[in-house]
Amino acid sequence: MKRKVLAAVTTATALSLCACGSGSGTESESASSEAKVYNIGICQLVQHDALDAATQGFRDALVEEFGEDGVSFDEQNAQGDSNTCATIVNGFVSSNVDLILANATASLQAAAAATNEIPILGTSVTEYGVALELDDFDGTVGTNVSGTSDLAPLDEQAAMLQELCPDAETVGLLYCSAEANSQYQVDVVKGYLDDMGYTCEYYSFADSNDISSVVTSAAGSCDVIYVPTDNTVAANTEIINNICLPAGIPVITGEEGICAGCGVATLSISYYDLGYATGEMAVKILTGESDISEMPIEYAPNFVKEYNPAICEELGIEIPDGYTEIEE
Repeated sequence: MKRKVLAAVTTATALSLCACGSGSGTESESASSEAKVYNIGICQLVQHDALDAATQGFRDALVEEFGEDGVSFDEQNAQGDSNTCATIVNGFVSSNVDLILANATASLQAAAAATNEIPILGTSVTEYGVALELDDFDGTVGTNVSGTSDLAPLDEQAAMLQELCPDAETVGLLYCSAEANSQYQVDVVKGYLDDMGYTCEYYSFADSNDISSVVTSAAGSCDVIYVPTDNTVAANTEIINNICLPAGIPVITGEEGICAGCGVATLSISYYDLGYATGEMAVKILTGESDISEMPIEYAPNFVKEYNPAICEELGIEIPDGYTEIEE
């Protein structure tokens, strides 16, 4: 009898342990699944309103999808130095992050050079074919790179300059020569302005160290200045405004943040919305819904004519209907 009781107890104990072990495994697997955290590396070239807004929009889209605890961001700023971009993204590659956000052209170039495996999404990049030196670019990179473009209709920006400065004769094209997409924009705009009868002169600077002298030269020789979407310009609008405004030279800009600092008017996009759209692309990649190599570059759907009321008043420029005031 004792042997039978002992056998029954042993069997029951074994079954109980098996049941506990089985339950524990299921709970462990469930906990592991629930604890999935996506690690995202963010490399932003420089701090200014447009890039900051794009990064914030990107983060918000991911947090909205995965929750605060479902995504971890390693956000780093290169302070305008392309070499620092390379250092940052190489760190992301060593950490084997799940995805890299490259905010601005130099960040994208550094990330593309650092890895061909980790998904890379660019944002605030004007022209991917130019940035990545792609021949016959058709809108899809076809590798581990995709993203969103901040390219505004350059023909409409040229038309805006003509609308607001019809009596001008000479246009200074001010841009940073280290930014390939800035060169692309001024080249395209120059073609439109040439057709309109303007005389265009290039005024390029290598970095922020010589921007003051170049702007001074442009303001002394031109009737109006055009600046494209350019990160070095965006980080130095106070310098530009302190030179151009006293000289009475209007500045037409490629985006809202630059216009708020030193411009008369712009045809711009919402960089927050652009970043948010990039975040939605990231969600599809991370969840396996989309293959990044098949994702075409996305473009901003809406563009708004905006003006800087304080600078327009100072220069005596009347803004026609159809423009929205930039809020401080």
